[in-house]
Amino acid sequence: MDRKDSRRKEPLYRRVNTTARGVHHNSGGEYRWSRGKDDRFAQGAMSQGKQRGLDYTPLFRFLLSRVGRDWDEVHGEAVARLDKQEPIFWMVARTEAEGRPYVLMGENSYYSGLYIGDDNRLALVAPDLRNEHMKPGCSCCTHTFNGVPFVRKYDPDDRIM
Repeated sequence: MDRKDSRRKEPLYRRVNTTARGVHHNSGGEYRWSRGKDDRFAQGAMSQGKQRGLDYTPLFRFLLSRVGRDWDEVHGEAVARLDKQEPIFWMVARTEAEGRPYVLMGENSYYSGLYIGDDNRLALVAPDLRNEHMKPGCSCCTHTFNGVPFVRKYDPDDRIM
C-alpha cells in the first residue's frame, strides 16, 4: 500500500481563529445581562449550539474541481470529509431550474453555481460566466470569483452584477 493511500484525506473545511482582534459574533450580550429574565434558559442565554469558526473554502474548490463527474461519487467523498453535509447544497442545486449562475459565500466571495444534471453529473449552471464578467459592489473590499480577485475595478455608476 502506498504511503499516501494509508493517510486519511484532509477535511474539506478548516477552523478559523475567532478569538482574534476584530472578530465579532453578535451574540446579543452577556449572560449577566439576562439574569433578571425568567425565561433566559428557554431563550438560550448561554448561546449553546452555535458553531463558529469554520471555513468551507476547501469544499467549494473541491466541488468546482469535480464538475463533469458522477454526483454520487462526488457527494460520497465530500460527505466523508465534512462535519455536516449542508454546506454542499449552499453551492449545488438539485436541479438546473433551482440553480443560480453564482453564489455568494461570506461578504465578497463568489463561486460558480452548480447543479446535478439529468445524467447525474455535477455541472455548472452558467458555464460561460467568467471572472471578467463580475463587477465589485464597492472599492474598499477585495471581491473574488472562484478564489481569484475580480479583474474589473469598482465603478460607482455600474454596480449591478
